[in-house]
Amino acid sequence: MSKYSEEFKMNLVNEYLDGFLGYKRLAKKHGVSSHSQIIRWVRAYQAFGTEGLRKKRKHRVYSVQFKLDVLHFMKRTGASYQDTAVEFQLHNPSLIANWHRRFLAQGEDGLNEQAKGRPPMSKKPRNKPENNPSKPNGTMSREQQLERENELLRLEVAYLKKLKAFQENPDAFLEKHKQRWHSNSKKKDSD
Repeated sequence: MSKYSEEFKMNLVNEYLDGFLGYKRLAKKHGVSSHSQIIRWVRAYQAFGTEGLRKKRKHRVYSVQFKLDVLHFMKRTGASYQDTAVEFQLHNPSLIANWHRRFLAQGEDGLNEQAKGRPPMSKKPRNKPENNPSKPNGTMSREQQLERENELLRLEVAYLKKLKAFQENPDAFLEKHKQRWHSNSKKKDSD
């Protein structure tokens, strides 16, 4: 949404064309931040009529050759951005200023149409490194193989300890696990 309405711009242009106030006094009177804005509105109105004061809704794409022609004209004639915009029937002189800045920074490549927004996601799924222990050992690195072997040995030791405790005193082992089960079930019942 534009800061100033079309009617407001038209009123200021008419007030200026009536000849009672200059650009600076009009800007001060109506609270416009810069008198150069009013200059652009008056020139756009003189060149294009009320169409020059309208905010454009449609994004127009200009070819690289057209942009180069505009910049070449501006350099050859020494015209301002505003004069160049009027010559090429562009309603926005700041567009030419952007082209000029990009051309100076990046050359002709800077004038190519740039995609806006976030780039689309690729169609190919990404290859994620898998730590799948079911893979054959030949595809795992040596470090991964050793880590896997350590994990299996730890599990085996823990299992053997529990088996030994059960074999030595089955009742005590069962009683210990029964108490845990009862204490957990009491917590559930108290909720």
